[in-house]
Amino acid sequence: MIAKSRILIFGAGVIGSAYATKFIEAGFDVTLFARSNKFIALKEKGIQYNEKGETKSLKVNVINTLEHDDVYDFIFVTVRYEQSEAALLTLKDNKSKNIVTMMNNSGGLSLWQRIIGDKLLPAFPGIGGQIKDGVLYARFPPKALAGAVFGEVNSSVTERIKSLSQLFEAANLPYKIKNNMNDYLITHSASDIAMVGALHHENKIVDEKTIRSRKTAHGITVTLKKYLNAIQKAGVTLEPSLYKVILKCPSFILDFFFMIWLRTRMVKDMLVPEFANSANNEVLKLNKDLLHFLKRNNVNTDKL
Repeated sequence: MIAKSRILIFGAGVIGSAYATKFIEAGFDVTLFARSNKFIALKEKGIQYNEKGETKSLKVNVINTLEHDDVYDFIFVTVRYEQSEAALLTLKDNKSKNIVTMMNNSGGLSLWQRIIGDKLLPAFPGIGGQIKDGVLYARFPPKALAGAVFGEVNSSVTERIKSLSQLFEAANLPYKIKNNMNDYLITHSASDIAMVGALHHENKIVDEKTIRSRKTAHGITVTLKKYLNAIQKAGVTLEPSLYKVILKCPSFILDFFFMIWLRTRMVKDMLVPEFANSANNEVLKLNKDLLHFLKRNNVNTDKL
């Protein structure tokens, strides 16, 4: 199946375009689902991407509607969390059997399971970057670092997990199989709420001077510890286990770490208005759904 794998990337943002590029270069049959201006641009120019300072173009098949009998070996959903329900409702009647949700999820996997059933294969991307003037500037992790993570809802290593692993290996993309994707995604969402949420205040992008301050770093530390403690009380196993170390780590050490992180290229990319505005919308939705999750699990959220 691997050599002839047919892949649909549902979402033509940074993550979707980056994965499409890698899978096309690996020789797979790749289609991108996009709408409006992105659909037109991809039709006319293909994927425009930066490689070592040079802008290149990669031809890609692109669609803006999906027929129920248009079947793919894997559908990768690469939209933002607040768009996830609408995306999965669009895909629920398609006959493809494997839908890989490359997104955060702070409320647990039950809603997604109700929409697409056992087609669900939860995952999280291991790449980042930005699209500037229509050109993709992707950041891929070193091979030594874990990139994407994925796994079955029931934690078993199935044939489709093995096939997905082979896809990533063929595309030279690092990955890790996780046994508990539900708890991994909730933990990661709590982290994003603390870290990405610190880059905004009253729906406005925080200026770079304020972002690089000790006060901002300490705010991340306080919020992260608060949410990690809360989800543990709700029965979530912190994944990866590094987060258990964070809870025990003195705050001044975490403050120092976050001050360094706030000066990275990653954070600078996050301050680009187009990215920042959409990221803020995602964090607001993640926070809202996490609070609902905590309340459902009898964790007092009044002081959060």
